[in-house]
Amino acid sequence: MEYPEFQRRIAQIKGMGYVLTHRKGDTGIGKTLEDLLGITENNIAGPDFATYELKAGRKESVSMLTLFTKAPSPASANKRLLEVFGYAQRKVPRDYRQLSLAGKEAGESNIPVEDKELHVTVDALKPNSVGLKLGVREKKLIIENDRGVEAYWYTDTLRESFERKYHRLVYVLADHKMEGGKEHFWFNETLLLDDFGFERFSELVGEGRLKVDIRIGHYPDGRLHDHGTGFRILPKYLPQCFKTINRVI
Repeated sequence: MEYPEFQRRIAQIKGMGYVLTHRKGDTGIGKTLEDLLGITENNIAGPDFATYELKAGRKESVSMLTLFTKAPSPASANKRLLEVFGYAQRKVPRDYRQLSLAGKEAGESNIPVEDKELHVTVDALKPNSVGLKLGVREKKLIIENDRGVEAYWYTDTLRESFERKYHRLVYVLADHKMEGGKEHFWFNETLLLDDFGFERFSELVGEGRLKVDIRIGHYPDGRLHDHGTGFRILPKYLPQCFKTINRVI
């Protein structure tokens, strides 16, 4: 689908008013918009149509959007974060090969790493529950801690990750409401966002508006399972990552 066709379709969708979600939960808004536009859902990195990435958001939502996922450097960083800051898995699958949790409490250092998980949000405002905090120094975004674990991203790496996914972003916002226990969306505002501004991106980190989710656990057989280290932001702050903002409808 080329951009002029998208403009035509999104105007028609706005004219539909409220539509019933096509899927329950947080991902319902994106699924509903893609279906209405005739875009096939996929998890492949790259543009959704033509040269544009498509993103949908609920107005005034308190649920954060994942911008992209990128594990920190060096290659062993997530493993070390899990070893040092991980805690006993909270939900253990029935067939999980539990090693030796008897008598151990979450956070104890002698819990085998194969029985640990680490699901935490990190921002630059204050250390989180396990003592991790974001900091920007020179050309790095660092996960600060007092245990000597090295974990960081070079700013050029983050810039490339963002621009690879959001070279040009079409951002569709919707009012939403519940009727009969089901969510409905009215897609009535569309912005074309261009020219990513890394300086503002860094400022959003410093302001605590852009956060990092660390999501590491284990498969039932004990193998490390990295669910993806996600850079997340509230929908209303997303346009601030770009220098150019144009209204489509």
